[in-house]
Amino acid sequence: MAERKATVDRRTTETEVRVELGLDGPIAAQVHSGVGFFDHMLDLFGKHGRFELTVEAKGDTEVDDHHTVEDVGIALGQAIDQALGDRKGIARFAQAAVPMDEALAETSVDLGGRGVLVFHAEFRQEKIGTYDVSLTREFLQAMAANARMALHVNVRYGEDGHHITEAIFKSLARALSKAVAIDPREPGVPSTKGVL
Repeated sequence: MAERKATVDRRTTETEVRVELGLDGPIAAQVHSGVGFFDHMLDLFGKHGRFELTVEAKGDTEVDDHHTVEDVGIALGQAIDQALGDRKGIARFAQAAVPMDEALAETSVDLGGRGVLVFHAEFRQEKIGTYDVSLTREFLQAMAANARMALHVNVRYGEDGHHITEAIFKSLARALSKAVAIDPREPGVPSTKGVL
């Protein structure tokens, strides 16, 4: 099987982003976005997804963190899509539920070629440190659209915004890790259409 890796460079007037992704490890994350809490979440994503992940981003964080977080989502989604290639042999569907203290997040993934986000989460606070919690949805929307995956995130309950966000990123990592895995029983593309 070909090596499932991709590198994406995205440059705009607002950001410069480079993402390197290996779907089959080794487990390693090197993340520098200039947004501290977001770096922590991406580090968790790499570790719990068992991915090889490098993110280098520079953005106009003096304005706010929105452009950086969204553009990392775009680049990471494109890297997932490229690394999957024709998507032959993948499990395609997966889900994971992850508790983080009092919070519980459930994430379901379909790598079926259509980018959709369904996001149900309520936050009692607007910020975690300097990180605006609304950016989590923006990141996931950008990633799902560019990875061409249906992504459903449901936070069942939780009170602390840090715990809720961490449960989201960990459950996403676990679900995506299972969805990209090679299924030895699937000889081709996992679709009755014959293409994803």
